[in-house]
Parts: sequence; C-alpha cells; structure tokens
Amino acid sequence: MEELEVIVSMTKQEMDAAIKHLEHAFQKIRAGRASTAMVQDVIVEYYGAPTPLSQVANVMVPDAMTISIQPWDKSAIGPIEKAIINSNLGFAPTNNGENIILNVPPLTEERRRELAKQAKAEAEASKVTVRNARQEGMKDLRKIDGVSEDLIKDHESKIQVLTDHYVKTCDDHFKTKEAEIMKV
Repeated sequence: MEELEVIVSMTKQEMDAAIKHLEHAFQKIRAGRASTAMVQDVIVEYYGAPTPLSQVANVMVPDAMTISIQPWDKSAIGPIEKAIINSNLGFAPTNNGENIILNVPPLTEERRRELAKQAKAEAEASKVTVRNARQEGMKDLRKIDGVSEDLIKDHESKIQVLTDHYVKTCDDHFKTKEAEIMKV
C-alpha cells in the first residue's frame, strides 16, 4: 500500500536528517587541526546587522595550526575580532592591520577527552532522534485503518531495519571522530 511506503519514506528522511546534523556537529568539534568549520558559525555585527563571518571575510587555513581571516572591508577587522572573542572559541585573535590570524593551540590530553565526550553526546543525541523517528513511524503505521496486520508488520520491520542501520551509522561516525580527536 502506498500510504505505508510514504510513512517508511518519511521516517527514513527524518533519520537522514539526524545523520546530517551529526556530521555538521562533528565538523565544529576540532580534532587538533585548524579548519574553516571552526569559525563558520561566528556572527559579526557588520554595519548594525548580524552577518555570518563568511559573508564579510575570506577564511583560509594556510597550515594545520592557523586560521587566516581576511576581511573584504578593512573597517570590519574590529567587529570580526570582537565576534571571535565573544564566540568563546578559545582562540585569541591577532590582527596585523590587514588580516586576523587565529593560532590553534595543540590539544592537551584533558581537552581531547572533553572533546571526545562532546562528540559522544552528539552521537547519542542523534541516536535518540533516530529512535524517536522510528517511534513516530510505528505510531503512524498503526493509525492506518483497513490494512492487514501482516502488511503493517512488514513495514514495521522495514522501519526497524532502517533504525538499526542509522544507529550503527551514528556509532561508526563517533568511532571515526573519536579516533581523529585522540590522535596526537
């Protein structure tokens, strides 16, 4: 029945979204190397309007421990520095009049453990989202009238297979990220 397939498809979409969210969250968790993703969520007060950093400056990673931010408008250097300090990234920006340089300090063992815990929490939150999507899908299947119990059971098992796959994907992403974080 088409209605059952739509429910399975919608459940899969929600689970896909959970994985995409996890991948995005993992990009922000630094693993000892500089990355433009570390500053992608910095919002700069630019001419009175909150503006994403990427829209007021060119962000580059010249080497593994440095992020270089080159504003397109020199008058934006002050607001960019202020936004970086206020964003609690843990970096002290240095300004040479043309660029802002962020030196990414090497991670201590303690900091690595904290980041691994943060990654674990993100992975767990994604698994909860996947399981909630399963619950919703199962509820929706049971609401449909006039469908044989066997068909509903078949589609419930499809949703369970999807759930198992996406939970494993969360775990795999976490293992990869944890190894990346803990690598010295």
